[in-house]
Amino acid sequence: MAVRWVPALLVAALWWWAVLRLVLVPAHTGFVEGAVVAGGWGLSLLPVHVASVSSAPPGTGRATRASRRRRSDGGSGPS
Repeated sequence: MAVRWVPALLVAALWWWAVLRLVLVPAHTGFVEGAVVAGGWGLSLLPVHVASVSSAPPGTGRATRASRRRRSDGGSGPS
């Protein structure tokens, strides 16, 4: 289990190093630091869009589905 965390921690440390270097000494940073920061930020958005529909095992009652039935009146009234 620790084997999976080591690469993640190394990548996180590299990202934080690039962020701190970009913030603290922007005159001495280059393309690599900017690319690491932008890439890490972009990857942080990825799980939101790639998440599975249901991560709960079937039968646990946690997975829900939206109802596809129409309302009886077929429209909405004035607010």
